[in-house]
Amino acid sequence: MRYNERELLSLARQPAEKAAEIRMSVPKKGSVLKKRLVKLVVNFLFYFRTDEAEPIGALLLEHCKITKEEENVFSISFIEEPERKYCFQCATEEQCQEWVEALKRASYEFLRRSLIFYRNEIQKMTGKDPLEQYGISEEARFQLGAHRL
Repeated sequence: MRYNERELLSLARQPAEKAAEIRMSVPKKGSVLKKRLVKLVVNFLFYFRTDEAEPIGALLLEHCKITKEEENVFSISFIEEPERKYCFQCATEEQCQEWVEALKRASYEFLRRSLIFYRNEIQKMTGKDPLEQYGISEEARFQLGAHRL
């Protein structure tokens, strides 16, 4: 996926679906859990130092695995780079579960499956493909069973 820094900063300033200060570690040797403001916007997870307005990083939730690790802890790893693992520690088990569910719903794969499901439902009800008007109904990414790599 291609994007420029200005577009990414603009997206980071959008209202979040979910945001909180939680402890986080990045996949560097010797990385420790540090308090970060974590903000979910569409399918990007931005993380900020708690006293700064611009993000220090962003994770695109595509081809990733969100895993409940231990009590109050979850991780995000990437299928093509399993060693690239980000860990998050929440204040409560409930908060941890909420984050895991929100991140799974925000992943590209979930959004794609939802689009296909609703596309099929609309087509059953109306007899028309709702994507046809946009000229994208035949694209592989919108077909059931098609996978983007």
